Amino acid sequence: MTTLFLSHPSSFEHDTGPGHPERPDRIRVIDQLFEHERFHHLHRALAPGNDRAAILRVHPEAYVASIEAAAPKTGRINLDPDTIMSSGTLEAIAHCVGGATAAVNEVMRGDAANAFLAARPPGHHAERATPMGFCFFNTAAIAARHAQAIHGAERVAIVDFDVHHGNGTQDIFWSDPTVLYASTHQMPLFPGTGSLDQRGEHDNIVNAPLSAGADGPAFREAMESKVLPRVDAFAPDVIIISAGFDAHRHDPLGGLKLVEADFVWVTTRLMEIAQRRAKGRIVSILEGGYDLEGLARSAAAHVLTLMGA
Repeated sequence: MTTLFLSHPSSFEHDTGPGHPERPDRIRVIDQLFEHERFHHLHRALAPGNDRAAILRVHPEAYVASIEAAAPKTGRINLDPDTIMSSGTLEAIAHCVGGATAAVNEVMRGDAANAFLAARPPGHHAERATPMGFCFFNTAAIAARHAQAIHGAERVAIVDFDVHHGNGTQDIFWSDPTVLYASTHQMPLFPGTGSLDQRGEHDNIVNAPLSAGADGPAFREAMESKVLPRVDAFAPDVIIISAGFDAHRHDPLGGLKLVEADFVWVTTRLMEIAQRRAKGRIVSILEGGYDLEGLARSAAAHVLTLMGA
């Protein structure tokens, strides 16, 4: 089995305007780097779209309809100062969602060892009925619910190493004992959630906040002491990764000091747990990462690790 890489050109049509950090070039640099011969054995596929039913497993119908109705036919609109829609946003979202569910399908059926979805907009800040932080629908949450609803997964672990806390994922699964959400993130930083004492109704939320300036050893210690043992003990049927690479030392939106080797390390550790507990099943979904070179190099290191290269 190979690693599956999913993307779609619609990611380029989600226009956030000049100067916005969440821009089409984020996907473009990943696509370009993945043309290197090191990725020759990576199985590539276009992310399908039009899986509205998958969105409705996570987000209320009224909220979904409000996002659909807000989309402009031309130009751009702001849902908040950071979260911008253009005429191409809904199609990009459709392929984010369709890519996530397709990745889950391939991995849960055993047709792929693991999968990485590089699409935009990101998702982990989207709460059940609130868009924010560049996000409209929570792609990682949708992937988790799809694994449960369609493939009978009893327990899903979502591990988030974005520099920003995934407040949306925490909100969605706060009272759900079948989903473990575990996050390392910088604190204080947007969105202001993710303290140690936020643990969920069933102790199913694991937050490991890091101070600005924290480097690889601090990140690894937080993972080793707080996150990885809980994921292992949870014994998930599949691991979803919210793969944000804005914890990289060059990223303009964060203050952590991770390097590519740190993403290799955490990917390896999660693969070990997945092999032991989840038949190796991992679905990784791109979240943040706004320094283009740091993003591309980190994503490449992550995917090469998934490939066993």
